[in-house]
Amino acid sequence: MRRMNWRTLFVPLLTLFLMGWAYHAYGWPGVVFVVSGGVLWVLLHFTRLVNILKRAANRPIGFVDSAVMLNAKLKPKVPLMHVIALTRSLGKLESEKDIDPEIYSWTDGTQSTVRCEFRGGRLVLWELTRLAQGDTTPQDAGLV
Repeated sequence: MRRMNWRTLFVPLLTLFLMGWAYHAYGWPGVVFVVSGGVLWVLLHFTRLVNILKRAANRPIGFVDSAVMLNAKLKPKVPLMHVIALTRSLGKLESEKDIDPEIYSWTDGTQSTVRCEFRGGRLVLWELTRLAQGDTTPQDAGLV
């Protein structure tokens, strides 16, 4: 059984509360103000999403400038969109499509690779694999 995300219940309840408070305090103009604030919030997030995907569309899939730097910047529970914004590239899907957990990888010019596992759209595990100097076999840098 999947655990319920707190945002699933909290955001709609907060919206209803704000609309009720705005109606009680200011009438219909208050409700219009709350709704317009919500629309502005949605448009800001949509614009950010479009800009991230526009930048990612101009790069090869699964490429990152430095896998080591990406590995250092990753944190648990960040959304996939945050990782795409960090890499400025869509990740190469290594798991089956639409099956949780999703595994994406990014590789740099030195063939170092970061593999990220996402559950519910959030980062849970990642690992850096680097090639040793003059070696052709990957060396595991460990799971984080």
